[in-house]
Amino acid sequence: MNRIKIAVFPVAGLGTRFLPATKASPKEMLPIVDKPLIQYAVEEAVAAGMTHMVFITGRNKRAIEDHFDKAFELETELSERGRQNLLERVRDIVPKHVTCTYVRQSEALGLGHAVLCARAVLGGDPFAVILADDLIDAEVPVLKQMADVFEREQRSVIAVQPIPIQDSRNYGIIQGEPAKDRLYRMTAIVEKPHPDAAPSNLAVVGRYILTSTVLDLLERVVPGAGGEIQLTDAIAALLKLEGAFGYEFLGTRYDCGSKLGYLEANVMYALKHGEVGKEFAAFLSALATQAKH
Repeated sequence: MNRIKIAVFPVAGLGTRFLPATKASPKEMLPIVDKPLIQYAVEEAVAAGMTHMVFITGRNKRAIEDHFDKAFELETELSERGRQNLLERVRDIVPKHVTCTYVRQSEALGLGHAVLCARAVLGGDPFAVILADDLIDAEVPVLKQMADVFEREQRSVIAVQPIPIQDSRNYGIIQGEPAKDRLYRMTAIVEKPHPDAAPSNLAVVGRYILTSTVLDLLERVVPGAGGEIQLTDAIAALLKLEGAFGYEFLGTRYDCGSKLGYLEANVMYALKHGEVGKEFAAFLSALATQAKH
């Protein structure tokens, strides 16, 4: 039985929607309360049993490597000051059994190209792809939910979520036949269709578990607009060769690639934060009271 051990994080994007904040710092390092988006994504992969994190990086992404590297000076300073709690949090960003690899994507040629950049690291093993922009709050980490489906079905699994049909132009949309609870046997996948042409309201979000066959298919994908290689095109071809499942995950997704989604995530995660949650809730309550008067 194939278990998923490798997670790929495409983090080479420019993050233009958050300029000027992302001019010199990666969008994946934007914090949700006190942890950057990319750390939430890595924690989800680790919780799903993955032990090899592969980051597809670009220029100005050094901060991501630094974040997951050992910080000797910082650790020494915290130790000397007796800040044991903070020291442990800094040391535990990456567990000791987890390996991190960084691969440079020299040109921004789309999500499919970013995944293809990991080929030398992936070999023939199945792997996960995680987009840190999609922060998903779930009792059981979504990648763990998907890995369980993959181990049972031995087919690629794509995370999907029902959306208002008028938003279809912002997503890849799947067509599928209900197979089991929350699982759809995919028959088609279309990139950003017009609402009138959308095959369903099930939108692809930033979690994938894929077999290595998709890498061969990505090699053959004809670049589309802007010379980009679309992962959607390779998945469409994969359906004909092996089949794949759409999985309607359990959890709440925040689209942190948008300013509104990012702000919503900060509010919701702050409310349940052990250090500031109660005070923040009181602040919001007082704010709501003021607004009524």
